[in-house]
Amino acid sequence: MESVTTVAVPSSMQASRLRRLQALGVLCGFGAGAWLGGAEAPIKIVNAGVSPITVSLIMVAGVFLARWSIPALVRGTSYVRSDVRQAPHLTIWAVLAGCMWAVANTMTIYAIRDVGLSIAFPLWNANSLLGIFWGFLLFDELHEAGWKRQLGVLGGAVAMFGGATLLALASSTQAPPGRATLGVIAALGAGILWGTMYIPYRKAYLTGMNPLSFIAFFTVGELATMTVLALSHRGAVPLWHEIVATRAVLFWLMLGGFVWVIGDLFQQYAAKYVGISRGVPLSNTNQLWGLLWGILIFHELRGGSHRVYAQVIGGSILMALGAVAIALSSATGREHLRWQGAAEREAEQYGIAGAYVRAGIEGREFEGGLSRRKLIDWLLVGGVTAIFVALARMARLPRMDFDLRWAGAISVAMVLLLLGCGIALWRTTRFN
Repeated sequence: MESVTTVAVPSSMQASRLRRLQALGVLCGFGAGAWLGGAEAPIKIVNAGVSPITVSLIMVAGVFLARWSIPALVRGTSYVRSDVRQAPHLTIWAVLAGCMWAVANTMTIYAIRDVGLSIAFPLWNANSLLGIFWGFLLFDELHEAGWKRQLGVLGGAVAMFGGATLLALASSTQAPPGRATLGVIAALGAGILWGTMYIPYRKAYLTGMNPLSFIAFFTVGELATMTVLALSHRGAVPLWHEIVATRAVLFWLMLGGFVWVIGDLFQQYAAKYVGISRGVPLSNTNQLWGLLWGILIFHELRGGSHRVYAQVIGGSILMALGAVAIALSSATGREHLRWQGAAEREAEQYGIAGAYVRAGIEGREFEGGLSRRKLIDWLLVGGVTAIFVALARMARLPRMDFDLRWAGAISVAMVLLLLGCGIALWRTTRFN
C-alpha cells in the first residue's frame, strides 16, 4: 500500500484530473480510428502490380520521416533526448515494437490484396482481444474495476469476435478464388503481432515516456526490419528497379505512411490515458473508416449479393458496438490506483525517478516547460517537407475506379478530428 501512496496525488485533484485525462484518451481513440483507417487506402495500389513487400517498405519510409519530423515540430528533438536520459531502457522496447509493426504491416498488405479493405480491417482488429488480455495480466488493468465494467469489456470482446466471424464468412465469397484463406490468415496474423506490440506501449507510458519520444525510436525497428525483408525478398538491384519503376506512386504510398503515424500517435495517447484494454478497441473504430473507404470510394463489394452486404456491414457494426462498450467502461479511481502500483513496479525495476513517473501519469511537464526548437529541428522538418514536395511533383493518380467526392468528404472529416484532438491534447497536457 505504501508504494501506491507515493505516486498518488490528493484525491480531489486526482479525481478531476483523471476524468479529464480519460476523456482525452477517448477522444484520441476516435481520432486514431479515423487516421489509421485512412492510412490504409493507398495500399489499394498493390492491385497495380507492385510487390506487397515493396509497398510496405515505401510506406515505412514515409513512416520514418513522419516519426522524426512530427516530434521535432511539436516538441523539439531535445525533449526526446531528455526522455531517453530518464528511461534509456525504453528505446530497446520501442525498437522491438517497431520490428513487430513492420512485419504486421506487411501482412496487412497481403490481406488487403486478397480480401479487400472492408473485410481485412475487422479481422486484424482482433488485436483488441490481445490488448485486453495483456492489460489485465501484466498491467493491472480491469483490477478493482467492478463487475459492470469488467462485463462491459468482456461483453464487448465477445461482440467483436462475433463481428469478425461474420466478416470472415463474407470474405470467402468476395476474394479471388484460392486466396480468401490466405488473406484471412494474414489479417489475423497481423492482429496477433499488433496485439502483442502494445506491451511495449504500456510499459513506456506507465513509466512516464512521452508518446512523441517513443515513436521516434519505434521507427528504427520498423525501417531496419522492412529493409531486411525487402532485400531478402527481391535483392538490392531488383528492389531498386521496382522502386524506380513505381516513382509515380511513391508519393501516395509514403503519404499513407505519414497518415498512419498521425493515427498511431493518437492511439498511443489513448493507450497512455485509458490503458490498452480500452484504448486499443476504441482506436479499432478504424474498421468503420476502412469500410467507408472500401465501399464508398473504392467500390468494393460492387455487385455482391444482399447477403454479403449484410454480413460485412452487420459484422462491422457489431464489432464497433463491442469496441464502444469496452471504451465506455472507464477506469475507476480504485482501478487507477492499481495502474499506479504497476507504474511503481516498473520504476523500481529500471531505477527511474519517481517524480518523472508521476508527471507522466498525470500528463504534466517534468523538469521545466516546453523545450525550444533548435536549428536541427527546423532543418529536419524542412527536409521532410522538401522530400514530399519533390515526390508530389512526380506523382499521378493511379488508374483505378474510385470516387473523388467521397474521398474529399471523408478527408475533411479526418482533418476536423485532427484539429479537435490536437487542441485537446495541447490544452490538457501540452502534448505530454
